[in-house]
Amino acid sequence: MTEIKKMSPGAPEEITTKDVTKAYLRWHFANEIPHSFERYLAPSLLYAMMPILKKLYKDEESLKAAYKRQLLFFNTQLSWGGGVITGLMSSMEQQRAQEEHEQTEILMQDDLMYNTKAGLMGALAGIGDAIDSGTVQYIFIAIAIPWAQQGSALGALFPFVAFALYQVILGLFFARQSFAMGRNASGLMQSAGIQTAIETLSVLGLFMMGILAGNYVKVASTLKFDISGKEFVIQDILDSIIPGLLPLVVVMSVYWFYTKKGLKVTQALLWLTLLLIVLAGIGIL
Repeated sequence: MTEIKKMSPGAPEEITTKDVTKAYLRWHFANEIPHSFERYLAPSLLYAMMPILKKLYKDEESLKAAYKRQLLFFNTQLSWGGGVITGLMSSMEQQRAQEEHEQTEILMQDDLMYNTKAGLMGALAGIGDAIDSGTVQYIFIAIAIPWAQQGSALGALFPFVAFALYQVILGLFFARQSFAMGRNASGLMQSAGIQTAIETLSVLGLFMMGILAGNYVKVASTLKFDISGKEFVIQDILDSIIPGLLPLVVVMSVYWFYTKKGLKVTQALLWLTLLLIVLAGIGIL
């Protein structure tokens, strides 16, 4: 159903890359501050969009309508979802304001704008959480662990600073790219470059998890026996076959437990602790 066209008393101002950058930074730093159970992160998005909306809508009623449009329920990940959607909403609002001013048919209707936002926010949150929270932050932590073990404050500070800078830079990139692409921004996640980056980070994350498991999961067998006067140490034999075999077995056993029983972390820790106590008690570990 076509919306009623409104005459704006002033032409919309041009939205620049600088405006989009400012909008994303406002979203980034206000992300969780006005969080509410009714609207979740929508107040943060509105706060980010306010300078842009004021440049676009010179009529008070049109500005109020735009505020209400961006204040509907919204929840997504900080940089992937927030970056893409901030840039995309800036582009869509710019088209909407131009249509109202020129008194043409309103193609950029409220439902289209919200459905676009709602359709992207969940999918992008899933990608962002998996890549950023599930992979990238642990890479920074793995890099910093040796410094922390040496007592350097850099070991504690580096993961926080590096991860914060990474998210700001990534979010700004997505915001600018999605603004430039306009309604085609949803295809940004399907581009070859982004897909390659996601796959690369996923593989790198697996390598880092393996490195962390090998270095910081300490499991060794104390079992040894004599044959014809020659001592055989089980741990030395295992190390000659595959170094770090027992830590790998422990990690893969926990992974298998999660796949079968779900992510029941406390239950897994209790079972693992009990099993290790029993094996240590009978002299195997």
